[in-house]
Amino acid sequence: MKFDNLVLFIFLSLVFGACKKAKDDVMTTTPPVTTPVSPSADDLLKDSVLLLSKDVYLWTTQVPASFNARSYDDPDKLMEGIRQYSIEPGFSGPVDRFSFAIKKNEWDSLSSGLGLLQNALTANGDFGMTVFFRVEGDLRVRLVEPNSPAGLAGVHRGWRVTKINGNSNITTANSTFIVNNIYDAAAASVTFQKPDKSLVTIDLAQAHYQTKPLYLDTVYSVNNKKIGYMVFNSFLGKEDQLFSGFQRVFNKFTSAGVSDVIMDLRYNGGGYVSVQEKLADYLVNSSANGGIMMKEVYNANNTSNNITTNFRKEGSLNLSRVYFIVGKGTASASELLINNLKPYMDVRLVGGTTYGKPVGFFPIPVGDWYIFPVSFRSFNKNGEGNYFNGISVNSNVADGLDKDWGDLTETSLASAIRNITTGAYRGQSIESYEEPAAVKQGNQILEAPLLKLTIGKGPHF
Repeated sequence: MKFDNLVLFIFLSLVFGACKKAKDDVMTTTPPVTTPVSPSADDLLKDSVLLLSKDVYLWTTQVPASFNARSYDDPDKLMEGIRQYSIEPGFSGPVDRFSFAIKKNEWDSLSSGLGLLQNALTANGDFGMTVFFRVEGDLRVRLVEPNSPAGLAGVHRGWRVTKINGNSNITTANSTFIVNNIYDAAAASVTFQKPDKSLVTIDLAQAHYQTKPLYLDTVYSVNNKKIGYMVFNSFLGKEDQLFSGFQRVFNKFTSAGVSDVIMDLRYNGGGYVSVQEKLADYLVNSSANGGIMMKEVYNANNTSNNITTNFRKEGSLNLSRVYFIVGKGTASASELLINNLKPYMDVRLVGGTTYGKPVGFFPIPVGDWYIFPVSFRSFNKNGEGNYFNGISVNSNVADGLDKDWGDLTETSLASAIRNITTGAYRGQSIESYEEPAAVKQGNQILEAPLLKLTIGKGPHF
């Protein structure tokens, strides 16, 4: 028994001795000093971008809590990252191709109509023209801003580009070279072939300039029909100037006794919703006055922002139908205009399927950035919207890239005029036009730098 007690005592002594030593060690050892790591200003900016975006993003409930804003390079890349959660019933993949961010100084220039053609923007401006392949190896000027370097040099839509900086390899396989030297270069020497087959080489340098959204307006007399034609290339710009232009054009159409109007929106990538509203009020017939134009619907966090806009008829032109020339460059506010008129008028589309952007956003300031997370969707009086795959056309016609604006032989314009005067469109061979795969791929590269926008401009802007 004494032995057992001795063993027990030794065991307990070891245990308590160990505890005491551990305790003494704890009390006498100085813990390591750890300095908290403060998040960088860049990380805090990205956190703010995500927080603000998730409040208004149309698909906010689908953005997971694990989404890591700090893993993206900048707010624009973050906006691209959030797009993957825009899942809509009936569509196989994300539908948001639009959410983006831009530095404030760039946006201020862009939204006022100062900067790059078709809404892209570079630090030093641009040449003021876009190019597109008509067929393989046939690159054409499709649009020129009148006040831009190209416009002031006398370049016109329809001119063929035969050389860029001495390189005559003008093929779809060389589309990236064309982008780098037409859209991104500070200067370039470009050789053009004019409609009379003569060649001219023009040296172009980037510059900023005031854009001109309303390119052309004229009245044609064809088979005893008075037809008004208007080329409108952007819903961005100074509102007072745009509204004054609308008033002038539609007064002209009314005085001329116009019975049909053709709106050319084939390269119009969108802009202010308020400008769309004004143009819709001029185009719609008088029976729509006071009727629902559209409804803007926000996410569940922002139902108080839901807006219903009614028509307020402008001018005395009273049309029963309206024609639109459209294509894959027709987006946003342009599509909104078409959709809003459909319940009230015979709306006919010529060209190609539109881009597909039935949603909008507005600028949210964060630091020296504006962010544009998609925040609302739009429906017309009949509840029609969600055209993420674009709006289809009545007559599928090739873009007449070899002709200048207003040329009555240009395929799209000619098709619309033929339908007005005869009830038929262009011949079946032209109507069934489908862009060859290589040309389509090359043109996608050429169009990628051109930013398409719809800017919500209501009480929140």
